[in-house]
Amino acid sequence: MENKKAGFIAVVGRPNAGKSSILNLLVGERVAMVSKKAQATRKRMQIIVMHENSQLIFIDTPGIHKKEKLLNKFMLEEALKAIGDCDLILFIAPASDKTDEYEKFLELNERKKTKHIIVLNKIDQIPQAKLLQKLGEYQKFQEHFEAIIPFSVNKNVGKKELIELVSKYIPEHPWLYDDEILTTEHIRSIYKEFIRESIFENMSDEIPYESDVIIDKIEENVHLDKILATVIVEKDIQKKMIIGKNGEGIKRIGIHARKNIEKFSAKKIHLELFVSVKSGWSKNKEELENFGYIF
Repeated sequence: MENKKAGFIAVVGRPNAGKSSILNLLVGERVAMVSKKAQATRKRMQIIVMHENSQLIFIDTPGIHKKEKLLNKFMLEEALKAIGDCDLILFIAPASDKTDEYEKFLELNERKKTKHIIVLNKIDQIPQAKLLQKLGEYQKFQEHFEAIIPFSVNKNVGKKELIELVSKYIPEHPWLYDDEILTTEHIRSIYKEFIRESIFENMSDEIPYESDVIIDKIEENVHLDKILATVIVEKDIQKKMIIGKNGEGIKRIGIHARKNIEKFSAKKIHLELFVSVKSGWSKNKEELENFGYIF
């Protein structure tokens, strides 16, 4: 039997490049938070894919961006830490993007020069001629990357090729986790992300970016789990908007989140959501650390 392999693969790119969607496709489960809105992912998350003798530990990261807000600075640090600690990097770039973001990434990776693969994502959204043109544009950087793979989550293109290629570049090492584990995240963190995802999908403007979720309690039973959670916002008007007229807003968020949690857990879920105002939480370092954003 071949020696076992195990390695950490940082998945990076600009906000909304499709990192979480790609990881969910690779692992075959909806584990990472997905939203059409940018900057939905806030913390690193490990997602484990088994392939033959290889254990691939992917690290989902916040989009690489620079903003002055304290929470955004934390998110950038999360991405940079993942780049610094990994065996391999997947740089995710929408096929319609210019190469500017990749050039910024090369500057960030200049010191360590960690091996990386470019994943040219969302190829189903551009004509074939444009894709060929884009592949040509990246050729001037060919001494920097190991490979470039066209990819589409919607069309399921590139999955097999990407997993096999990643397996090639990780080191020989005993597996680090049980081979049936999908993620190292605690169940509370996963449920929190499903609720946050629902807020992103059902609320507009600044609310998703100025809100967070606390899982207050989980009661596990044989056929039904009960989850009590609190949505934290910064302003009274945001609380009113989340609750909505006659409670319709919070009900919509709860239904959306409950359905996704049930798919993931394969159990019936009773979800109760509350809303609380904590003014300025996203701008206060102590409050951010209380929410698990440790600098």
